[in-house]
Amino acid sequence: MLLRLPEPYDFELSTERFRVFGADLATLWHDGGLHRVVAGREVRIVAAPGGVDVDPLDATTQPVVETLLGKPFELDPFTAWAARQPVLDEIVPRLAGFRPPLGPDPFESLVTSITAQQISLRAAAAFRNRMTERFGVRAVHAYAFPTRDRIASASEDELVAVGFSRRKAEYVIGLARADLDLAGLAALPDDEIRATLTALRGLGPWTAEWFLARHLARPRAWPVGDLALRKAVDLFYRTDVIEVGLRLDPFQNLSAHYLLTAMRTP
Repeated sequence: MLLRLPEPYDFELSTERFRVFGADLATLWHDGGLHRVVAGREVRIVAAPGGVDVDPLDATTQPVVETLLGKPFELDPFTAWAARQPVLDEIVPRLAGFRPPLGPDPFESLVTSITAQQISLRAAAAFRNRMTERFGVRAVHAYAFPTRDRIASASEDELVAVGFSRRKAEYVIGLARADLDLAGLAALPDDEIRATLTALRGLGPWTAEWFLARHLARPRAWPVGDLALRKAVDLFYRTDVIEVGLRLDPFQNLSAHYLLTAMRTP
């Protein structure tokens, strides 16, 4: 069934990061489409005129798919603003149809960031997949990402056995067991979210900023400590990442997504 998305929309470009760093079993690129398990059912998403074809599409799967495909982003104001900005005035038209994807689940989003701390995204995906195989539930091709309760009941040794460092195993299990309403964070302003997350062991400013950027789509999220973003800023601006962040207000988040994608794509 067709799910319409604001045009222009380029499905291949918008889902590029689900291929470039290797397979992600929880959001799996398979045979030209994206697969995600929602409420125990595997959903397949493929390109279609005017948006994407989603099977199955209903009241349960639609909100998850819309979040995954970045529908919460308002691209028209950003595109109009970017047309007046040096660098972005060239990058944004070149990436016409790009809509950054978002992480639909707050626990999964945070675990994904923890696994990627200080290592390559490809390496992080590899041992995160082993965790997903061990603690998640397989549908047809994709797996449901392990639930918070399932990880809370795991031991550090079990996570170490699938490739986690001892410290990251401690962080992930600590997050799962924390007395914190992760879904409720969406109702808080940015600074309160940053303070709440960084109060937890293992969740620093980098993790909190990517949570704002890639789960909540907050417009001013700007992960200054991200190595890839620093490389992109240096490539396109040849100046300090903090200074560029100020220059890109109030669209830091979308700017970061476009800069990173532009750096990866010819």
